Amino acid sequence: MINFNKISKLFLVIALTYLLAACSPVIGTGRSQLNLVSDAEINEMAAAQYSELLKESHLSSDRKKSSLIKKVGARISQAAKRMMDEYGRSQEIDNFKWEFNLIDSEEVNAFCMPGGKVAFYTGILDVCESEAGIAAVMGHEVAHALARHGNERVSQQMMAGLGGNLLNIGLQLGGVSTGTYELAMTAFTLGAQYGVLLPYSRAHESEADRLGMVLMSMAGYDPQEAIDLWVRMGKLSDRGGVPYFLSTHPSDSQRIKNLEKYLPDAKAKFTAYTGK
Repeated sequence: MINFNKISKLFLVIALTYLLAACSPVIGTGRSQLNLVSDAEINEMAAAQYSELLKESHLSSDRKKSSLIKKVGARISQAAKRMMDEYGRSQEIDNFKWEFNLIDSEEVNAFCMPGGKVAFYTGILDVCESEAGIAAVMGHEVAHALARHGNERVSQQMMAGLGGNLLNIGLQLGGVSTGTYELAMTAFTLGAQYGVLLPYSRAHESEADRLGMVLMSMAGYDPQEAIDLWVRMGKLSDRGGVPYFLSTHPSDSQRIKNLEKYLPDAKAKFTAYTGK
């Protein structure tokens, strides 16, 4: 007869050992994060997805706007290198093969994939309003990549899948009724989504806000613009409908309060790098 208790304990020991080995601190905050996938693997996947995106999209023919995106991107990527140097993690920046492209679309969106693959959509430029506004968005998105949030999200989903599989095995070996089985699996799925994945998503946003402000400051852009940008984002949302950018980047009063709290440190960096 199969002893489920022994099997589950063995899985638990293996999982805990693997988790401890796979934890690393987030740059700038020190929060311990889970990274089960190597940077090389996830960067390769991101590069392939980015290539497909560019093939399926229409790049902007507006040379002035496209050049501005590349200009801001170059300054933010240099700031990213300086930030990694300051934290003694210079070797990690070598994994980034930067690309900055402007996609012709009314979608209010922008993102940076792992490995430094950046896409801006023309629809977000009106909200940015200025070069500094673009830098605020760019800094926030690049911060996600520097903090390895993409890797962490994939790792969380892998662990949630493993937990679900273990529960599935346990319930089947335990001979529970169909009703109990379905209830337990539903409870696990909801618990993973709302108890683990979503809270981590909020942590990612807070870290990207904080690091993004520092990045734009180190690139020579006034970090006050980050606050002004999110105020404009909030007004855009209030007029009805939530742009795609806001569906994963919630703009609310708490976010503005957090940005105001981060502002003094970012201002200090701005002064240090610009003398202003």
